[in-house]
Amino acid sequence: MTNVAIIGGGLAGLSAAAALAGRGLEIELFEAKRRLGGRAGSYLDRESGELVDHCQHVAMGCCTNYLDFCRRTGIADLFERHDTLHFFGPDGRRSDFRPSRWLPPPFHLLPSLVRIKHLTLSDKLAIARAMLRLICRPTTKRSDPIMIDWLHHQRQPRQAIERFWQVVLVSALGESLDRASLSSARKVFLDGFLAHVDACHVLVPKVSLGELYDVRVAKWLCERGVSIHLESPTRTIATGSGARLVLNTPRSSGAEFDHVILAVPWRKAVELLHPALGEQLPQLAAAADFPSAPITSVHFWFDRPITELPHAVLVGRLSQWIFRRADLQSVSSPQSVQSPTGRIENPSYYQVVISASHDLAGRPRDGVRDEVLADLRAVFPAAREASLLRWQLITEPEAVFSCRPGLDEQRPAQTTPIPNLFLAGDWTRTGWPATMEGAVRSGYLAAQAVLDRMGRPEKLVVADLSRGSMVRLLGAEQ
Repeated sequence: MTNVAIIGGGLAGLSAAAALAGRGLEIELFEAKRRLGGRAGSYLDRESGELVDHCQHVAMGCCTNYLDFCRRTGIADLFERHDTLHFFGPDGRRSDFRPSRWLPPPFHLLPSLVRIKHLTLSDKLAIARAMLRLICRPTTKRSDPIMIDWLHHQRQPRQAIERFWQVVLVSALGESLDRASLSSARKVFLDGFLAHVDACHVLVPKVSLGELYDVRVAKWLCERGVSIHLESPTRTIATGSGARLVLNTPRSSGAEFDHVILAVPWRKAVELLHPALGEQLPQLAAAADFPSAPITSVHFWFDRPITELPHAVLVGRLSQWIFRRADLQSVSSPQSVQSPTGRIENPSYYQVVISASHDLAGRPRDGVRDEVLADLRAVFPAAREASLLRWQLITEPEAVFSCRPGLDEQRPAQTTPIPNLFLAGDWTRTGWPATMEGAVRSGYLAAQAVLDRMGRPEKLVVADLSRGSMVRLLGAEQ
């Protein structure tokens, strides 16, 4: 039986394993950590016994391959789909952003854009004009400027940049507008908002990421014969007998495989290859130098609810997104926590996400906490009366690769000059920025390449949402 090794238990590795499972292959997945999920993972909070996500991850309706992965592995019912985004402007006023069901794309967003309270009429007209130009701009255009430069060239008002473009794009790309490329930003707006009426729906897990991937997906894979090895870091990949590759891990030194999918972070990939193999893959050495961007999450446990909204976007503040995570309590079985007043309470848990958190480097953790708390109290009156029981701040310095201009051309394909070595990871060539969708697409593409190599070609990647006829008429190719 043909055997396949998958190195890395993040979303790229898990999706590759899911795509190949049940096809008569012997599949082994090696993960260095004690839990699956990679950057989309959880940790066990010792104080409460809860599984707490390192950082909140959400999907959108445009993430066709990620949603296919969820359906395939039986976790699709563990998400809540929301068709409305809740924005709170700098003055605390709320604007709900919901696509119209009676206008064709891209005009389905116009009613919500008109209703945004923290933008002026001239801001809205400028934004609509720039969105149309994004649709009409060819993806093959040679120049790929930094997004902020393009916005200035489009004469976008400062307030429109700060209160709209920055709010949407920093969260979607994980990078600031003075670093992110126009092509990446166009991808977000075209596929994530403009092309289809369901594209901007937000899907939020009802359980922890650990429950999703380390429990549910792992169980699904094991039931289909995939062997999962946790706490099994790969030390080297070398040439074995014939055309096979050898993996050296603490538990299986010298194991040979017909095919290997390397699904580890971009800085780690080249380190795992024997020098003789590494010389054949100079693109991996180049990938190790890809710039990265940090994401910070601030976790709060209050003695009472501060908002019943499932999520909200805060405009013009350090805090970008807030998620109500009280629904996780039914899964993780938390213990009660004693409040400062001496009462025993069941805490109300919220998570605040700050993407592209470059400016937080070196700042005191207490200072960041206090500023985020001030944001919440300015927006949600109930937060002013709530007592903070405990808190946690987590920063992932290399949460995503930085989608700089010109980087797409440097991202390696899933196939390599070594016929039976394949790559997977959101940093590989997927056409998407650093997202869960990009990670799953890379896993599917790597699995597809394995089947092609075996003479069993099959298309595994799911098509994007269809683009509306008006979008295509305006110049956005399918």
